[in-house]
Amino acid sequence: MILTEEILKRRFWLKQYDWKVPWSFNYPKFPAWHLIRNASNGVPHRPATWFYGTEMTYLELYRACIRLANKLIELGVKKGDRIGILLPNSPQFNLAYWSTLITGAVVVNLNPLYTYEELKAIATNTGLTGLFTFDMVLPNVKALCKAVDIPLVIVTRLSDFIKGAGVSTPEDLGLEEGWHHLSRLLEQSTNIIPPRIPIEQDDPAIIQFTGGTTGVPKGAVLTQANVIAATVIVSRWGGTTIDDLPLDRRWVFCTLPYFHVYGEVCCILYSVWTCATQVILPRWNTDEVVATLKQHNEIVYWPCVPTMLQAVLDHPRAWELDLNLKTDFVGTGAAPCPRELIEKALDFDIYYSEGWGMSETFALGISNPVQGPKKVGSCGIPMPDYDVRLVDPDTLEDVPLGERGEIWIKGPTIMKEYWNNPEETKYALVDGWLRTGDVAYMDEEGYVFIVDRTKDMIIAGGYNIYPRDIDEVLFKHPKVKDAIAVGIPDEYRGETVKAFVQLVEGAEVTAEELTAFCKQHLAAYKVPKLFEFRDQLPRTDTGKALRRKLREEEIAKMNK
Repeated sequence: MILTEEILKRRFWLKQYDWKVPWSFNYPKFPAWHLIRNASNGVPHRPATWFYGTEMTYLELYRACIRLANKLIELGVKKGDRIGILLPNSPQFNLAYWSTLITGAVVVNLNPLYTYEELKAIATNTGLTGLFTFDMVLPNVKALCKAVDIPLVIVTRLSDFIKGAGVSTPEDLGLEEGWHHLSRLLEQSTNIIPPRIPIEQDDPAIIQFTGGTTGVPKGAVLTQANVIAATVIVSRWGGTTIDDLPLDRRWVFCTLPYFHVYGEVCCILYSVWTCATQVILPRWNTDEVVATLKQHNEIVYWPCVPTMLQAVLDHPRAWELDLNLKTDFVGTGAAPCPRELIEKALDFDIYYSEGWGMSETFALGISNPVQGPKKVGSCGIPMPDYDVRLVDPDTLEDVPLGERGEIWIKGPTIMKEYWNNPEETKYALVDGWLRTGDVAYMDEEGYVFIVDRTKDMIIAGGYNIYPRDIDEVLFKHPKVKDAIAVGIPDEYRGETVKAFVQLVEGAEVTAEELTAFCKQHLAAYKVPKLFEFRDQLPRTDTGKALRRKLREEEIAKMNK
């Protein structure tokens, strides 16, 4: 892009960039899977992944992906097919991710914590024809496959890719007839010739499910070009801290879940572009996280959510880690970072930055400079090639600097559409601008301060939670007449879920019983932590839940 005088005037925040960060990019035009191909060619013997002490080189990973992709094609996978990945962080996730992209199929990210009902809804919506999964969630998968026809199911055990742990068999895992064992598939395929699938820049690459104003999940369709642009931007944004580091010091700490684009962009894609090694942990356990940090001499980048950083900095062994020497850059996102946590990070003298993004923006968009000026309470400035407007949602006119408006953002990582949902797509995308639903103001230097959300989404511990999902589950309880879930401020998790419940007249039920009921139908992170019983719940004349009123009441109680 040629930066004309008009563009420079519009993007007045560019002068706040770190000195090595370009103002614009000429993005590569190759398919997304060439990222792993290029890394394999450039650093074939560099470890691509570290998983409980077991390393896989870039050449080993790449060739395994080619072999697996050829096997997928042999089993009927075609360009454009939707392939679900229901796996935690692992080498297997990398294999499933890259091999799917090599075939020209579309990755559908699935959270292993999803319940059967949640999996069924997404599988039905996308028309999944394939699924990568693992043994720990097979009860849900077996139920899913009885309700939805998924022709290709590939199963692994996480320990299959840990040296010395042994490799499972189909019999060990109790696989259904016709299902495949991942390790066996790799053994069966020796073809390392890359398939020649014509892939265009605008072709879908990933579907990331999110929620909307109605609480109904929507699949953000992210293209091949989106993947490439996100990789380039996230890698160059932190260039001032890592460009001069030798390869053997480049290790990325991967605690963000890969089943969300935040983890994919900032862990998988960042690592591949910078030829770094992914230090992979499949789940969050603070003691294990601290022990792993202790084990490694240097972590070039640790992307996380505030609760992860809080847990490590509060750990009794935190000062033993020498985090200012061990970590070159720590970035947080997905939820606001409390002032107290920022101060603590500064006490540890680490390079720290906070950013903002959405599933629809491939997790990028606005971020504080890594080494440049930061402002407490701000998520930063627009990243390269993004434009940001603050718009009055009623008049659709831009508001003056310093005044509140809805964030509208345009840039190279904005989704193509919502999958199979033209109505929501038409509302969300206006002449290339994404209406985010987040309310913010921008100061005279271009720093954005988010103050509210037009949507009702709850962000707890970095997870996006849509309260209507919780309402609907509570409505199913025979003793519940009405229910409204809201997010209330929580020092540790950012927000926590509280459910206000109106019981059927004469009925009695405890909070513990409702918790147990919710656990049967919701992923654990969606289950309300608090319940309050009321005789009547606030709703408009048309029946709309007045969530904001309940939230404001809770905040008022806290401030007394």
